[in-house]
Amino acid sequence: MVAVVLDGKALAAAQETAFSERVAAIKESGRGRTPILATILVGADPASETYVRMKGDACRRVGMDSIKVELPSSTSTQGLIDEIKHLNSNPDVHGILLQHPVPSQIEERVCFDTINLEKDVDGVTSNGFGLMSMGEFAYGSATPAGIMRLLSHYECEIEGLSAVVVGRSPILGKPMAMMLLQANATVTICHSRTENLADFISRADLVVGAVGKPQFIQSDWIKDNAIVVDAGYHPGGIGDIDLNGLPERVRAYTPVPGGVGPMTINTLILQAIQAAEKKIC
Repeated sequence: MVAVVLDGKALAAAQETAFSERVAAIKESGRGRTPILATILVGADPASETYVRMKGDACRRVGMDSIKVELPSSTSTQGLIDEIKHLNSNPDVHGILLQHPVPSQIEERVCFDTINLEKDVDGVTSNGFGLMSMGEFAYGSATPAGIMRLLSHYECEIEGLSAVVVGRSPILGKPMAMMLLQANATVTICHSRTENLADFISRADLVVGAVGKPQFIQSDWIKDNAIVVDAGYHPGGIGDIDLNGLPERVRAYTPVPGGVGPMTINTLILQAIQAAEKKIC
């Protein structure tokens, strides 16, 4: 068996051509108004700086504009809330991204939930999660929504599968489980404290690694012909799953890097374009 490589880098690049056409149509319809994504970076974490830069680059590639807001690491919760409210009230800003994580003194959830739902193109608000979970419209959390787009593109049929999501974060594991459930998978959520984790994973047709620990999920736990999605990325270019030997015996898998990561940014850009279309067109 030769596994299908779920190549997020290639798919994201291909999608950008269509995105550019949509942005051009928005500009024409809106008499020159341009879709704008605002990014907020608090502090000087090198990894976060890189992610924000990559998102700005993606905006430029499709013809969008971006506003980069940089705040000192000493910023308070109220200071960040005030900045978000300013962007909420700016009619030229169509999407807002608050880069995670923020410094420890900030109440991150309070700040996420300050973002207007119509501008929550990263899918981080409690209101957005609730609507999505109930089958109502909301912009999905970008990483799990990107995974769903990747699985769909490569025609990985989800309905009826037994899926295990390893991780329960509010912007990755939990929304991932809800999206798979809505696609008619039977979903189990596991985490770092799950007892007999290998037993759960060994029965899964679809495994999503979203636990945030390098190679926490062992390759020999995963059964033959499974679909393997690794949403982790750690120094050295490794993910949450040990991929050793898997390409020879699973149905499909995401490489690290080049699998889930590019689709996260691509989905953020897509949802910012959708938000702009609602306001401008």
